[in-house]
Formats: sequence, structure tokens, C-alpha cells
Amino acid sequence: MAKTHYFPKDRVHYSWDRKHAPVLAIESGDTVVFETRDVSDNQFHPGSTTADIAGLNWERVYPLAGPVYVAGAEPGDTLAVEILDIQTRGWGWTAILPGLGLLAEDFPEPYLRTFDLTNGDVIQFREDIAVPIEPFFGTMGVCPANAEQQAIMPPGNFGGNLDTRQLTRGTTLYLPVQEPGALFSCGDGHAAQGDGEVCVTGLECPLYASLKFTLIKGKRIPSPQYLTKGPLTPRVNHAGFFGTTGVGPDLMEASQNALRAMIEHVSQTYDLDRKDAYLLASLCVDLKISEIVDAGQYVVSAVLPQAVFTK
Repeated sequence: MAKTHYFPKDRVHYSWDRKHAPVLAIESGDTVVFETRDVSDNQFHPGSTTADIAGLNWERVYPLAGPVYVAGAEPGDTLAVEILDIQTRGWGWTAILPGLGLLAEDFPEPYLRTFDLTNGDVIQFREDIAVPIEPFFGTMGVCPANAEQQAIMPPGNFGGNLDTRQLTRGTTLYLPVQEPGALFSCGDGHAAQGDGEVCVTGLECPLYASLKFTLIKGKRIPSPQYLTKGPLTPRVNHAGFFGTTGVGPDLMEASQNALRAMIEHVSQTYDLDRKDAYLLASLCVDLKISEIVDAGQYVVSAVLPQAVFTK
């Protein structure tokens, strides 16, 4: 019989390491219920301000719940992780962190905002701007092969800090097992994020989640894959989109230029400070590779859902 396990709230780790002792051991078909900390490891709170960024202890960033040992998992297998339920826990924050983000040179000063997530199913960014709450883990992964004190960021073909906002309730994530037992961990909860997480933070928050684990023996995949239950953007599809583009021979530069144009559009059209326009883009603007095969000139689109503007 499949069992439901409850992961202890006080057990986290801050690196990928095959020597981390498993906190739970489960069988294929079992479910694990997690309650995870925000990515700052509780260093920020609902009353935090921009001044608190200077005191952030980066050694405590990315607390992950895990590892979870899956009986019988071996390199060459695939671990399927079905997201049965996932919910925010009360509040969240987003920020410009100096030196990070797609436009780090454009926005060198720190900036932090916090939000109450208990009033309905949206983030009230401003009285006339509401971003849908669609929670997901920014980080889900198995332990990388031979990992020893490996940083949580960046991601890899083992998963990890994927920041893939489609990993919401109903989605199944497939991960290639690289170490015996798989050694799964998760954390870095987000209440919302656009594709790209352009300012380096989504709406960071603590999460509750129920995940079901199924081992697929002998199935090799090269890197994470996922299956959603339905449309990718069902909460905003009804009101149209505004797109800006960046065009050139470098995908990173094209992405930056598309985002710069979007920030200008939002700040001018909706009378929003450029810093807030940057944060809003990180929460709901999707970066898309619109074209990549035309004589070395790439087109990147930044796509803004008009549904977030309520007036």
C-alpha cells in the first residue's frame, strides 16, 4: 500500500551533496507532504524593507527540504514527481538584488517589496494591477552525480533551480536519476513568476506541497521533462497580450533589449516607476524565443498579459 509521509519542517540543506544523509526513505508510489521556507531562509519577513537586503547571509540562501531516498532508484532510471497540491503560506517578497538579474547594470540599487498573499488568489501589485497566484517550486531535483558541496544555483540536467513556472498543481516532472536512491530535494517556493524570472526573483514565499513519487525503471532521459494537465496560461488568456522584441545575433542581448522595451512600455503606459516595472516583468512577463533560424539574427519577445491590469 502506498503511504503518505510528512517531511519535518526543521530539516534543510544548502548544497547538493551525495553525502547528505536522507531524511526520509520512501517507496515508489508514496506521497510526501512538504512545508518549505522561502529562499531567504526566513531572513526576510512581512515587515522587511530594502535596507534588510544589505544584511542577507548568502550562505543561508536556498534552503532545500530533503534529501528523500526513493527505494530502488538507480542511475539510468527516471523519477516522476506529480504535484498533487501546492499552496502559498501567507506572504511573499520580490526584490532587485545588486549584481544579479537580466538588467543588473541598468538597476544597480537594491529594492525590496513584500506582499500579503491571504486575500484571494492574486498578488495586489498595485490597486489596479493584480497578478494571479500560481505557486510552484523554483527548485526541484535529484542529487547530481558525484556532487560534493555543489551550489544550488545554477540548475543542471539533474533538475535543481529550474525556475520553470509550468511546474504547478497537476504537472508531473520527470527527473533523470544520477545517484542511488535519487536523493530528491525541493524548495525556493514562488507564488508567481514570468518565464525568465528576469530580475532574479519571482514572488518568493514559503509553500505547502504534496508530491507523489513514481520510479520508472530503465527509462533514461537526458534532462528534466514535464507534462502539464492543461493550458500554460489559463488565468490570463482572456484579455490579450502586449509584446516587445529584441533582435540581433546574441540571444542574451536580444533578451535584454526586449525587456528594456517592455519596462519602458509599462512605466510610461501605466505610470509605474521603472523599478516596479522591472519587478512586475519578473512576476508576469514571459520571454520567448520567437525566431532562431534566420541567418544568425535571433528574435526574442517579451510578452505581457493585459489581464493583470484591472482598470
